[in-house]
Amino acid sequence: MTTVTAGIVAGLVATVVMTGVMKAVGDGGPPPTANLLAKFAGGDPSEHAMPGMALHLVYGVGAGAVLAVGAPLVGIGFGSAAVAVGLGLAYGVALMVGGMVFWIRLVLSVEPDRAMMKAFASAHVAYGIVLGGFLATGVLA
Repeated sequence: MTTVTAGIVAGLVATVVMTGVMKAVGDGGPPPTANLLAKFAGGDPSEHAMPGMALHLVYGVGAGAVLAVGAPLVGIGFGSAAVAVGLGLAYGVALMVGGMVFWIRLVLSVEPDRAMMKAFASAHVAYGIVLGGFLATGVLA
């Protein structure tokens, strides 16, 4: 059985890796969460870059905890590395689609261009693979 603690740590590690991928393949601008903060708090997204990163870290940690606890509740374990990484990958893609459709398009009213979608997809795929891989190790389980 995987613990909430394992999910939190896995989410933290995966979000750090994801952020590195976003920095490598993105446009160098603030994260989409900075746009979200700017929309509701006012100002330019660049003014909310660090709080946006912190908010994104909270999302990633929370999502890691949800997967760690939720998957076993529906009968999916993390004992096999292949299953865990595959599950993490599918989860990362699901988060990407949800983020792209709900947060980016509906909440922020932004139509993402090809480069943004590529960066968003690459980062979420990396997040999912690292998340599943970490949970497969059984560390903190």
